[in-house]
Amino acid sequence: MAKKPQKAADPNYKVIAENRRARFDYAIEEDIEVGIILTGSEVKSLRENSSNIAESYAAVEEGELWLVNSYIAPYERAMFKHEERRRRKLLASKRELSRMWNDTQRKGMTLVPLVMYFNHKGKVKLKIGIAKGKKNHDKRETEAKRDWSRQKQRLLKQG
Repeated sequence: MAKKPQKAADPNYKVIAENRRARFDYAIEEDIEVGIILTGSEVKSLRENSSNIAESYAAVEEGELWLVNSYIAPYERAMFKHEERRRRKLLASKRELSRMWNDTQRKGMTLVPLVMYFNHKGKVKLKIGIAKGKKNHDKRETEAKRDWSRQKQRLLKQG
């Protein structure tokens, strides 16, 4: 039987920034994809330079969703420069917004940016996790589980 040709990776999809520490510090219950409003120099900068979402967070304020303290490197050839750490508006449906507000205000959850990427259409998207902060003993437990799973994989490979 002939093998099916594998689909080539999407040329437009590209991870811009990832918050790897988020899964260690928070127990993520759900993640939501949202759009982000950017200026032209910010998009050009994201295409070639770096950005950082590790110290940033999202917040629902006055019925709008904002990304606070994210860093996008300045674009040198831009005619109109952008602020590197400005608040950026995020785009979500009203239903998602009200659910996020409910989770953060009533249930004590946090909105944590997980990944910023270009989707298959070339648009910048942000994946936000609705998360609850972990205590130190939870972090140790997660690390112990991870170590044990690595050890199991090694034993299975050897045996």
